[in-house]
Formats: sequence, structure tokens, C-alpha cells
Amino acid sequence: MTLVQEEAPDFTLAACMPDDSFKEITLSSFKGSKYVVLYTYPADFTFVCASELVVFSKMQKEFEARDCQVLGMSIDTEHVHKAWKNTPKDKGGIGPIAHPLLADVKKEVATKYGCLLKNGLCLRAVYIIDKAGVVRCEMKNDLPLGRNVEEAIRVLDALQFHEKSVAEGNVQVCPANWRKGAKSMTPTTQGVADYFKDRPDGEVPAEKRART
Repeated sequence: MTLVQEEAPDFTLAACMPDDSFKEITLSSFKGSKYVVLYTYPADFTFVCASELVVFSKMQKEFEARDCQVLGMSIDTEHVHKAWKNTPKDKGGIGPIAHPLLADVKKEVATKYGCLLKNGLCLRAVYIIDKAGVVRCEMKNDLPLGRNVEEAIRVLDALQFHEKSVAEGNVQVCPANWRKGAKSMTPTTQGVADYFKDRPDGEVPAEKRART
């Protein structure tokens, strides 16, 4: 099951907000005005999750610069979210978080999004939703495997670059390892040939180039 190219299932959930207040959030309220990065995680007061939430929060300004609303979600209540945020990091907490944490207590949203495990916890999933409310990217990790938050930003950049090229009437797509400012590709056979003229091995990541 994949939601890519499908309208993101709508929902309304209670959330713990950045100021620790509680509020109901409806996904469709962002339609037409914001991109959305919805990420799910297994549970509060756990391990890899703590590192991920802190990094998503640290990157808040990067998402804001891309007109994107970040939403975190687990099957915990909004009250447990608040308790975790208010627990010091040296006691297993996470501290302040700059985006809402959603409470999917009934597990209905996780079920709709195909990320609910048999044990009742969520996978580490990321859904990138465009302004039209369509899922454009879906990434899922098993529980021991922490996510690269920068990859969510890279894909968001690629989506926005592609959308802009379509609007301008010069359709471009983003090849492997594409990053903002890198060479794109025209989606034709000639476009592929042109792309490989000066990069026969494709776009090699900068860190690998530095080692060779």
C-alpha cells in the first residue's frame, strides 16, 4: 500500500503545541497554503525517537523557509507528549519542540497511513504532502533505524523545484542525489544524454568526492 499520488487522508487530532497548550489540528486546514511534513514515531519516552524529534525541531526554520508545516505523531496522548517535553534531556526527555505533536490515541490515522505495526506502535514514517493535499513522498524505517531529517528537506526542495519548472513551462525532474542548485534533468531521452555529458557517473555525493 502506498499513498504517493493520492490525496492525504484527512484527520483531526488533539496536539501538544510548541507552547505546551492543547489544540485540535485538522490536516486539511493547511491545504492551499502550506506543504506538510507529517512524521510518525513509535512512542514517547523511547530512544531513537528522542533524537529524531530534537533534530526535526532544530531544523524548524529550514522547514518554515520552505513554507512547510511539520507535524509529529505517535499513539501517545497529548498529555504524555507534554510530559516528555517537560522532562530534562539528562532524564530521558526532549525539551521544547518547535512543532505540534499529534495524539493518534485511537490509531485511526496510523492505520489510514499504513504505518501501524502489529504491536500497535507506528513505524518511523515520513509523508511529504503538497499544497494541494496530495502525498508526494513516503518514507518508512523499521524501529531501530533513525531517519535523516535533511533527506526530508532535500526531497521537499526537489518537489518545489519540479513544481516551479512545471509552472514556468520548462519541466525538469531531479536525478539521483540532486540537491538545491545542482543540475536537473529534462524528462526525455535527449535530456538523459545531456545530463550525463559532464557527469557520466551521475551526481556523486560531496562526501564521496572528498574521499576520492
